[in-house]
This record gives sequence, structure tokens and C-alpha cells, in this order.
Amino acid sequence: MHTPSGVSLPVVPAALAPVLPSRYGREQEPAPGAGVRVTSDTLPGLESMSPADEGSVWLHDALLGPHSADIVRYLSLARSTGGPVLDLGSGAGRLAVPFARHGFAVEAVDRDASALERLGSWARRIGPQVAGLVVTHRTDLVDLRLDGSYRLALLAGAMVAAVPPVRRPALLREVASHLETGGALALDYTAHQLPGLIAEPRRTWAFQVPRFDGVDEWVVARQVFDLPSMSERITYYTARTGKLSTERVVLTTDKWIVDPERLAAELQSAGLHIEGRRRHRIDERTESVLLVCRTDE
Repeated sequence: MHTPSGVSLPVVPAALAPVLPSRYGREQEPAPGAGVRVTSDTLPGLESMSPADEGSVWLHDALLGPHSADIVRYLSLARSTGGPVLDLGSGAGRLAVPFARHGFAVEAVDRDASALERLGSWARRIGPQVAGLVVTHRTDLVDLRLDGSYRLALLAGAMVAAVPPVRRPALLREVASHLETGGALALDYTAHQLPGLIAEPRRTWAFQVPRFDGVDEWVVARQVFDLPSMSERITYYTARTGKLSTERVVLTTDKWIVDPERLAAELQSAGLHIEGRRRHRIDERTESVLLVCRTDE
């Protein structure tokens, strides 16, 4: 999945290859179109990126919408817990709207007003019965203050990695205090092997976005880890080619590298115990981890 040094890579069609900006200075830039085409349903970094404009919705929602296996897993969990459901970092509703379509009352929280507008518009297009089950709140997760009580809370799409580690314990305590007895918090994150990050702190990806509107869209993604701060930055160089022109867009998302032991201790301190853990291998150095945590009885 990642790009080891010295390995020759498949080439993205030259006409679609994004142009990498010069601000990277002396950092070696991949050749035009260099990268690995990714076919997995788990794409690191896209999880916490909010679309910058309407054209970017495809990059965000097409890959994290019907192609995301986690929606099925979270829906299965909701059927066992019941609602209401709290969707933290909901984005444009890739979980909230399907949950409402399945009859669950959902409160969706996100800091991106445009994403919440798209969520509401999507729910209304389906019909008043679905729209009536969704309530949206615009706020940053680090400032979260809840009023209701919930049977299930979600930090899906690695949203826990978007919260600064120093602010994470307070967020987990806030969520846990508003879960009903026996309620659950489900979250996922990307787990990295430290030796792998040291050996390869920069990685490059390339993939084609599945579109059905006559536009060819390719993305080259650059992932840069900073171990002293335990953070990472992913930049997406997107090229969309239609019948008349090619559009290039650069999108960036910043995340924190999650320490699994520290996260487990924070969950326990918040009054949550890890009931289940599911691992999905991304490559030999990286895996996606899904945790289901229950409130202490």
C-alpha cells in the first residue's frame, strides 16, 4: 500500500497527473503520476478531511460513502444498542443519513457548516421522514458540550485522530457522561508501527476516484509523519479531466498519530471499557483498528 524507496511504480496517465507545488523545497518530488493505485476500502487521511468546495465532495464522499465497509459495521452495532445515535465529526452525513434511513434518530456534530448543509439537503431529498430524524449541531469537537443522552456515540472515520491528544480526555469524558447505562462508544483509528514510521516518514499514494459523470479524476496523495510532535499531514493533488478542460486542486488534512496504550488509558479514565476490538490490515506496517467501548455498569 505504501511506496518503498527504490521501487518502480505504476504511472498515472500523464494528462491526469497533478502538478506538485514548489513549496516542498528540496524534498524529492515523485515523478509525475508516480504512486501506488489503492483499491482498499480504507484510505488513510481521507477520513478527517472536509471537502473544500463542491467539486471536492466527490473525493470525500465517493470514497467514504458507499465504498466504506465501516457503515455496515456501525449500523449492525446500532441495531444492538438502539438509538438515539450521536455522530461526532459527521461531515456531509455518510453515516448520519444512512442511519436515519434505517429509522435511527441521529444528532450530527461537525465544525464545517457547508458539510452540515449538504447533510441536511441529502436528508431532505430522501424525504421528510428521514430529515425529521436528523438534528445537526455546528461545533468543534474540542468545544463539545452535550445536552442529550445517547445509546450509541460514533467517532468514525478516524475522527479521534483529528482531536489534539491534550484535548482528547475531556472529549471522551463528555461523551461517556451522556451515554445511557450500557450505551456504547464506537471509534476507529489508524495504528502505525513505530519502526515503520522511522524508516519511512514520507509515503506516496495514487488512485482513481470512482465517478459516473463523465469526469476522470486521479489523486496523488503525499503522507508526511512528524514523530517529535506525533502528527501527520496528508496532501492530496487532484486532477479532474472533463470533455473541455482539466482542473487541479490541492487539499490538505492534519492528524495526530494515535498511541493505542494512551488511548486505552483515556477511555478507562472516562468510565469506558473496551468490549471489542477489530483490526483490518492496510499494509505490513499499518492497520485500521475499530474499538467498541461500553459504559461501566
